Amino acid sequence: MNSSTSNPALAKARIAVLGYGSQGRAHALNLRDSGLDVVVGLRQGGPSWQRARAEGFNVAEPADAVKGADLVAVLTPDMVQPALYREAIAPHIKPGAALLFAHGFNVHFGQIAPRADIDVVLVAPKGPGALVRSEYERGRGVPCLYAVHQNASGHAEAKAKAYADGIGGGRALLIETDFKEETETDLFGEQAVLCGGASELVVKGFETLVEAGYKPEIAYYEVMHELKLIVDLFYEGGLKRMLEFVSETAQYGDYVSGPRVVDAGTKQRMKAVLTDIQDGTFARNWIAEYQAGLPNYKRLKQADLDHPIEQVGAKLRARMPWLQNATPKPAAEPLKKVG
Repeated sequence: MNSSTSNPALAKARIAVLGYGSQGRAHALNLRDSGLDVVVGLRQGGPSWQRARAEGFNVAEPADAVKGADLVAVLTPDMVQPALYREAIAPHIKPGAALLFAHGFNVHFGQIAPRADIDVVLVAPKGPGALVRSEYERGRGVPCLYAVHQNASGHAEAKAKAYADGIGGGRALLIETDFKEETETDLFGEQAVLCGGASELVVKGFETLVEAGYKPEIAYYEVMHELKLIVDLFYEGGLKRMLEFVSETAQYGDYVSGPRVVDAGTKQRMKAVLTDIQDGTFARNWIAEYQAGLPNYKRLKQADLDHPIEQVGAKLRARMPWLQNATPKPAAEPLKKVG
């Protein structure tokens, strides 16, 4: 595309993108197409290494990619970042360079304590990597949050905005935040609504119908499959659009029964989830779980995969071929230890 970014803060900079998962690949491609100098840092020999090279990037081991870089974007999974910082970034990042994250978890919870002589910034697109890339290719962009945690050079904010421009965010909307706000709201959204809350609501709805004697296949369609219709309407135009496109019967049921399921008690439990995030309880538990080899994570994940809703769903989805091309790629590469 070669549409050079109009923001000069990184015009002559070398950018090292560490990681080539969903976000890493999208960022690297968009930055390069914006006329910026990009090197991709990866462990040699893996599938990501081969893919990045096949897509025309200069690929190097993370430590080698960091050397000489003016901005280092850390786009690997959260739990591998502390070791990556210790082993590949801290010994090699030059004074005055910028260290950029797409999620503030490790800095906010003290797992990474960046050197005092570097800038530390955040740029977080509000969409998956595939969307960040496809919107850029359409000449548009995905809104981004940005933040400055450390401003050693005096130009950290300009660098963050230039990076956001380079991946297309400036074409849409840039919202200033800080590492605390981004981290805590992101974790809360995932746990209380987007992943934890939504999945538990679906599973409990399925169980309620099946235990009442209804066919599992019909229960699946009603509480899992059709959820996409509603979420798409939320995404396109909020509550107003959803209410415009569902029947009056559905609207009335929304008004009188929704608050019976998600009530004041639910909100109190949401507040308890938020408290665990704010005081570091969730972070400590997750870090300890990872360091222990993920025993509970694996057990809980397998329980989800073994639930009857998944067995029924797999059979039904196999009869809906239009779904095969609708599944986005994972948001990050699989969890793995570094070193």
